[in-house]
Amino acid sequence: MPGGANVDGMDGDNLLGQFLRARRGLVQPEEQDVPVIGRRRVAGLRREEVAMLSGLSTDYYVRLEQGRERNPSVQVLDALARALLLDDDAIAHLHRLARPVPAPSRKKARRQRVSPVLRQMMDSWTGTPAVILGRCMDVLAHNPLGGALFAGHTYSGDLMRLVFLDPDARDFYPDWDRVAANTVGGLREAAGTDYDDPRMIELVGELSLKSEAFRTLWARHDIRQKRHETKRFRHPVVGELTLEYESLTINSAPGQQLVVYQAEPGSPSAHALSLLGSLTATETAQASEAVRQNIVADD
Repeated sequence: MPGGANVDGMDGDNLLGQFLRARRGLVQPEEQDVPVIGRRRVAGLRREEVAMLSGLSTDYYVRLEQGRERNPSVQVLDALARALLLDDDAIAHLHRLARPVPAPSRKKARRQRVSPVLRQMMDSWTGTPAVILGRCMDVLAHNPLGGALFAGHTYSGDLMRLVFLDPDARDFYPDWDRVAANTVGGLREAAGTDYDDPRMIELVGELSLKSEAFRTLWARHDIRQKRHETKRFRHPVVGELTLEYESLTINSAPGQQLVVYQAEPGSPSAHALSLLGSLTATETAQASEAVRQNIVADD
């Protein structure tokens, strides 16, 4: 990031230090059997406590946080991961921060494109909602049922802004707190160590300004790789839906994810999804007929 910091939590000069500071603030002393003596002025663990738990000198750990030590060993990183109670996704992220891969040069921002073959394949899944997400969680493409699942909101085509800025978000997502935390963790995972992306900078800046909930979650530096999960929706047309989703990376388009939703066969959610599919097919057929009639009228 030219010139260092742009928005809070996106200082490309010391990503490792930011991560360590944020994560130690989330670990309570009793979780690591650290004696609590007197009044504590900081949330979570102190620097010297992390150093002790990791088998490091306090001076060395302080230099890591301040960005004055840039080459911690794998053993040191693994010791820090144990001290900070990191899960697998966060451990992988910690190692990436310590061994960052240079970001590709960006001469000009290019629009992300979705393969026509992939679009055709999604369209053939008439009973399965599917969307393709970009690096910033924007919807690059969807099949008809995938579009219908997220239709009717101010930010239907942008899942980050849908969660944090859309007035209907907390009604649409009954488990909004969990969805919000996982969505921010997914954005952190997608960003990796590359915070030079102008679209990522713009997104984080806007959400930090407009959403206190986003600011709080972003400051935690949680990492959540989007894989498989059960998610509940309160759809404005067909009501409650409980869907399983799988998130698949697209090897031919780095940064893109194919997200596919399914309901348990025979469940109320499956019937609701089928109804949504029927309504969507009817609307599509009516729209196509209207276009055909306009063409005939013009002739």
